[in-house]
Amino acid sequence: MWINGISTNLLPASDRAVQFGDGSFTTSHLSAGKIQFLSAHIDRLRNATQRLMIDGVDWTALESEMIYAAAGREEGVVKAIISRGAGGRGYSPHGCSSPTRIVSVSAYPAHYQQWRQQGIKLTRSPVPLSRNKWLAGIKHLNRLEQVMIRLHLDQTDAQEALVVDTSGMLVECCAANIFWRKGHEVFTPDLSDSGVAGIMREHIISILTQSGIYTISVVKQSPDVLREADEVIVCNALMPVIPVRQAENWHFTSSQLYDFLHQVC
Repeated sequence: MWINGISTNLLPASDRAVQFGDGSFTTSHLSAGKIQFLSAHIDRLRNATQRLMIDGVDWTALESEMIYAAAGREEGVVKAIISRGAGGRGYSPHGCSSPTRIVSVSAYPAHYQQWRQQGIKLTRSPVPLSRNKWLAGIKHLNRLEQVMIRLHLDQTDAQEALVVDTSGMLVECCAANIFWRKGHEVFTPDLSDSGVAGIMREHIISILTQSGIYTISVVKQSPDVLREADEVIVCNALMPVIPVRQAENWHFTSSQLYDFLHQVC
């Protein structure tokens, strides 16, 4: 792990990442020594810090540190965190003039290969996501909702969760975005009120828009819409796409969309 370019795992307790979860992060796939979609990951962090009004990030240094972390490794996960930096006891960020950069590298999740081959099961989470347009889409450091979703998921035999917001609308999974297909129409939840706008989600939307085969619509629907779906997939930057074989009591056997995306993602 590197903090502001220095190899260490010690972070000051006064850092606002610790005190308030004040920052953002991105998790990228390292393959053959290179970070996939590196520029998109940097852009994602830029957008998040702009929305969180975190100034003064050394983006050149961050990119160099991510590349350094990936060098010489065949496959893995590179995570980059930007916090507002060290500050005082209160909520005010006054005096925080030096954001903290944290870069780490870890092993690639071995179970993703099995998921791709066998598909996964989704179960509805009892934990809803809060609706907040100020934070919607950002992968900010306040992840307690996802922690609670994961704790409940771990008590089931499912691999991922169907997560709704406080109005009952389908948003995402615990650690992935979701798409479903009916014929040549593909749908994904609207994330304007809550959820994380993942890099792979944006990539898939772009691919489908240009495909000439499928249409793509961003919608607000309850999870019950999956009852009528021909196919469901989930995605994130590491997976990158996984077929869903079961969601609640609904079963899916088609892999048409998965087969198409698996070739280009």
